[in-house]
Amino acid sequence: MDKKTGVYICTGCSIGESLDVEGLSKVATKEGKVPVCKSHPFLCGQEGINLIKSDIENEGVNTVLIAACSPRVNYDVFEFDPSVIMERVNLREQVIWSQPADDEDTQMMAEDYMRMGIAKIKHIDLPEPYQGQNMVKTLLVVGGGLTGMTAALEAAKAGYKAVLVEKSPVLGGWMNGLFKQVPRKAPFTAPEEVDIAELVKEVEENPDVTVYTSAEIQEIAGAPGMFDAAINQNGTTITERVGSVVLATGAIPYDPAKLDYLGYGKYENVITGRQMEELASKGKIVRPDGKEVQSIAFIQCAGSRDPEHLPYCSATCCVESLKQASYIKEQNPEANVFIFYKDMRTPGQYERLYQQAQKDGAIFVRGEISGITEDGDKNLLIEASDILSGANITTEGVDMVVLANGMVPTTALGEDAAAKEGDKEEEKKEEDGPKPEIILKSNLLNLSYRQGPEMPTLKYGFADSHFICFPYETRRTGIYAAGSVRAPMDELSSIEDATGAALKAIQCIESSIKGVAVHPRVGDMSFPDFAMSRCTQCKRCTVECPFGAINEDDKFNPLPNPTRCRRCGICMGACPERIITFKNYSVPMIGNMLKAIEVPDEDEEKPRILIFACENDAYPALDMAGINKLQYNAWVRVIPLRCLGSLSLVWIADSMSQGIDGIYLLGCKHGDDYQCHFIKGSELAATRISKVSETLDRLDLESERVRMDQISIADYDKLPAMLDDFAKRLEELGPNPYKGF
Repeated sequence: MDKKTGVYICTGCSIGESLDVEGLSKVATKEGKVPVCKSHPFLCGQEGINLIKSDIENEGVNTVLIAACSPRVNYDVFEFDPSVIMERVNLREQVIWSQPADDEDTQMMAEDYMRMGIAKIKHIDLPEPYQGQNMVKTLLVVGGGLTGMTAALEAAKAGYKAVLVEKSPVLGGWMNGLFKQVPRKAPFTAPEEVDIAELVKEVEENPDVTVYTSAEIQEIAGAPGMFDAAINQNGTTITERVGSVVLATGAIPYDPAKLDYLGYGKYENVITGRQMEELASKGKIVRPDGKEVQSIAFIQCAGSRDPEHLPYCSATCCVESLKQASYIKEQNPEANVFIFYKDMRTPGQYERLYQQAQKDGAIFVRGEISGITEDGDKNLLIEASDILSGANITTEGVDMVVLANGMVPTTALGEDAAAKEGDKEEEKKEEDGPKPEIILKSNLLNLSYRQGPEMPTLKYGFADSHFICFPYETRRTGIYAAGSVRAPMDELSSIEDATGAALKAIQCIESSIKGVAVHPRVGDMSFPDFAMSRCTQCKRCTVECPFGAINEDDKFNPLPNPTRCRRCGICMGACPERIITFKNYSVPMIGNMLKAIEVPDEDEEKPRILIFACENDAYPALDMAGINKLQYNAWVRVIPLRCLGSLSLVWIADSMSQGIDGIYLLGCKHGDDYQCHFIKGSELAATRISKVSETLDRLDLESERVRMDQISIADYDKLPAMLDDFAKRLEELGPNPYKGF
């Protein structure tokens, strides 16, 4: 498109008092050759917005550059016709609020940002939404338990069709095996009758929910809005086209055979919580050898919160044991009930059930089990250390012991094999990139993805989701995890989780049909374009994409799936041939922004530090520093990146050739508890930057001129010291010898 650019400078929020606005205007009109440049004291007010809209309608302005506050605020105010390109220059948070007013260096910083903004808009083209073929508004829900049925019904209530696949002959899942369920309504002091049958009936009678029982997923191919799911039901293959997927396959009990140290398998009267439900369902609770239970002990965290078994808390064990204790007390109020626990965890209204158990006479012992033995009558003697009293205690022989063994997600069924593979990868200590994803062979989704048939998982085997910012949203776009397959949770939490996942799945469908990004760049219409004629088939884009957005065709060329794409640009940073671009984000665009920085001569003693800042954590942290009026080094110039994983090493070489003295990469925290919105982006950037020494050596420059740090938004107060420390090191190294070339 032929661009007519208008630059609009806000003088409010002390911008006009802190900067030479006329000097900024000259940068736009004289250097940038911008035909329209205006200022206004309240640009985000109605009068200021009308000024811009008038120029769009009457002067033919179709490219707008707003020099005012951070692009993270007033984004809804500065929203114009979709045919208008709009970009922002941050003069408030990252210039006048973080630098002294009426200062030469502050003015130079503002003018550089103006130059960078103008350089950027010259290379922006209007994105065109991707339009897929035969897109549908149907959800596929895998798993017909409480979570899966709730997700399917919530979707139907919202006006969407759902396909529900359950491997068992009947719906209901785990709930079918319960004698009673934990209380969900006031007064929350006693177990309730299991109501799963009502939910099953509601699902089966809903015309918008198609149910397949005795069925499993044979394959899922395609992408959001146009997944093709092959369902195997009793040997027959049925194909359904769906727009998104909710994984709700739940969890299974931890293998009690591994709890022999607690007597399981050794003594027949040591049972699991699941077996206790079966005994209660038969009427009078008797132990396996037929004796009526007059005394019982519940052992919490049987395998959970144990580094040798399950390192995590399984969330429901305490409440389930309290529920089962009430079974015994209802049968015989005089029965002795012991509950051995590490920490009693009864969140929310479950505290009332805990209090009722105390009133009913249950004896709570906080301590560690040191041994379980059996007497001649097959009664069980429990030795434990009582943490509260400091004493070692031994119970008189109890009739039965119930182990509250924790939950293992169905995504972790191949965990042992995967762990061995992980050990091999650790031994290899690959230097070419971060550790590869370990895809567990759980046979739940059978994805037709180059990146593997199942989803990556978190370190304990739960389906991966960005648990800090984006629960439900797994590493495979359009596939959402809900319930105990995502994290240990109780029934009420599973119902809430199912509703949330269904809503996210619906959002995905609607966004995919519109051709915009689902998350985290919600509404972004751009998607990567591949200049295949220059592709060398190096496979880096297919390997490094964290979301499975790029497959390979039969000739091993990258095969992008735009509706799977999160628009992070990691593939762009991965490509050594620079064949991947977005209409509003590209290697040449960022290259021209950094080249627009005016680098003073060596004798002016004004070094320049270029910050490549992740837009998700680092850039907001810089904003927060400004909001809190924390002043930082005036040498810095910030270029926000969609993700630090989109970093191209070309930018490092170009910056150094330009005379930039130092480059600071600020990315999200990576590792097991990652905060990177794009999962692997910051980690990939760290890997790439480890190789930058070769580039700098070629330029006869010190590798210390490039530094990378991880930062979260909450670390904003640390930024001034971090920048000062880097500036001090650059002063020791001296000026970049390429200045003036």
